[in-house]
Amino acid sequence: MSLRHAALGLLSEGPASGYDLMKMFEVSLANVWPATQSQLYAELGKLADAGLVSVAAEGPRGRKEYAITEEGLAELRHWITDVEPVRTMRSEMLLRVFFLAQVDPQQAKEYLRRQSEIAAKSLEQMESIKDFVESGQDNLSVFGRLALEYGLRVGTTQRQWAEWAEGQIR
Repeated sequence: MSLRHAALGLLSEGPASGYDLMKMFEVSLANVWPATQSQLYAELGKLADAGLVSVAAEGPRGRKEYAITEEGLAELRHWITDVEPVRTMRSEMLLRVFFLAQVDPQQAKEYLRRQSEIAAKSLEQMESIKDFVESGQDNLSVFGRLALEYGLRVGTTQRQWAEWAEGQIR
């Protein structure tokens, strides 16, 4: 998945400014595909240059509202249905687990405890937006709920695994 397609997907629901898109990222895509403000604004410029979005309105202080074009919608649909997702999993956290024997057992346990705490904090953040997502009836809310549930289940499993793994170290 790319930031390009994430932005197109959000804009498929209606025109929005870069600021509006950042807010939507924070409450919908942050656990799936996080983005910084500078990344998003740069991508919007690239999308406009490629004809996938257009500037629908301009406001004070250079505010631009972007809208997806027919070409952008076609690109989004093509990506959703015809481009197989990359399923390669890379985890720096798990790579470190493979080498925990290189530190003393207490350090290894502390590392795993931190992973449990990180997973718990991520779960807490996702739980904080759950009511907001469930309250909406728009497409982003309905399908965002599916993605949120995935994140909640993966996060729960990660936390439980880290707690179990800590107990395995003697």
